[in-house]
Parts: sequence; structure tokens; C-alpha cells
Amino acid sequence: MRIFVSTDIEGTAGIVDWAQVLGPSGEYEMGRRLLLDEVNAAIDGAAEGGASEFLVNDSHWTMQNMHPGELHGGASYLSGKHKPLYMMEGLDGGFDAVFMVSYHGSIGHERAILSHTYNPGAIWEVKLNGIVTGEAGLNALVALHHGVPVALITGDQATADEAEAFMPGIETVVVKRSVSRFAAESLHPRTACELIRAGARAAVERLGELKPPAIQVPSEIEVTFLTADMAEAATALRGVERTATRTVTFREDEPLDAYRTFVTIVTLTRGLGE
Repeated sequence: MRIFVSTDIEGTAGIVDWAQVLGPSGEYEMGRRLLLDEVNAAIDGAAEGGASEFLVNDSHWTMQNMHPGELHGGASYLSGKHKPLYMMEGLDGGFDAVFMVSYHGSIGHERAILSHTYNPGAIWEVKLNGIVTGEAGLNALVALHHGVPVALITGDQATADEAEAFMPGIETVVVKRSVSRFAAESLHPRTACELIRAGARAAVERLGELKPPAIQVPSEIEVTFLTADMAEAATALRGVERTATRTVTFREDEPLDAYRTFVTIVTLTRGLGE
């Protein structure tokens, strides 16, 4: 049984500040250690449920936040830039499940720790088929393309709520309660890892009942940017239409094409946001 693990970091228990997720600093070193422990807990739980092969895609910031030799389960480690499929690079139809570990809520959520959607310097809100979504919903498009269920997601309550809109029945592990964008009540790291381990095992044991993401196709994605020039830049892509001063919309028949178009938009507008 093969498990694809896509990791972020903001959803890790104990993390509430950018200094903990962007190095170099002592705070970042603590954050990456907490992340590694949660990833290993997910691997351990999946192994207990019968999984035997793991690929970990490090998807945060420089995408090289973990020590490869400290990953459990003999996991392969996909790290570094540039990845054409970003947080979902490496996934194919040969995997049995996707795990999303240490994910966070969208920039459009009312209350989510360190909320953003791919690029906080450019994106104000994203809607997928009319529903506000974050990185989990967008990344699920790739899983849908390959027909692989997203079986587990960990993070705060906002993360769990947004995931369930497109992945009904997904195993969710809530490791902290967001108070605001920069404050949260976190479980003790050991308790968080115990819950993730149990959730991962349960997710693997439920694979027979879990289906690929429930995302309607053709899919429509609406992206609202911080500034009008970002929206204008996005229209350089064929099929992307400007529907408001700061908003563009596009539709794709194939979920992978929808994801690719979105990621390309992010790349096009990243320079303007900086």
C-alpha cells in the first residue's frame, strides 16, 4: 500500500507565527522539528494500518524543511524547487491514498492560523465551484485527476472544515484551535502526534469506503487578488477572464488542467506581489 504525503507547516501544533516557519532562526528550527514529528506520526499510523511505501513531498517555503534521514518508514523525500505540480508533485495513480499533513486554512476563512492561499502577497480569496477554498481543495484537483482518495488532513478546525467541503468522509485531525490569524490554542505536541498517528491508521483502514475528491467537473476557479494589476497579469493565460477589477475566472474540463492553470497564475503574479 502506497501513501503520498503532502506536507505544509502552518497547521502544526504549537506554530502561530511566521518566524516559526521561515528561517533561519531558532524559532524556525523548533517549527521544523515539530513538523517532522507530526509527519512521522502520520507515517507510523499508516504503517500500523498496513501501508508499506511512502513518498513525502515537502511543500513549504524552500521545500526542504526536514532531514531526509529522520523520516520514518523508509520514506522517499521529494524536496526543493521548482516542482511543476508544486504541493502535489510526485502523485500518480499508483498511490492508494493522499495524506495532507500540517495544512492550514484559506485566506478567505473567518478564523484560521497563519491563513493564506498559496501566495499571501498576491491572493485575497479563491473559490472553487463557488465555494471559498484553500490549498487543500485546490490540491485535491490533482488527486481527483489520478482517482486517488485524500484520506487524512491535519491542522486547525478551519483546515478540517474546508477539506470536508470537497473530500466528504476524510479523516480529520484537529491539533489546534485558532483564536485569530496569529494566536491558537495548541495541543501538547506529544498529544497531537498521538492523535495524528491514530487518525492515519484509521484513514488507511477506511480506504475501502473513501472515494476520490467530490469536485464537480468542469471546474470553475475564481481568484481575487490584492491589486488590479495582478488580475490583469493573469489574463495573459488563455481562457482566464477578468470578471471584476481584481478578480479573474476560468473553467477547465479536466481537474489537472484546472490545477495547472491556477499554479501558473500564482507564478505569474508572484513578482508583482513582491
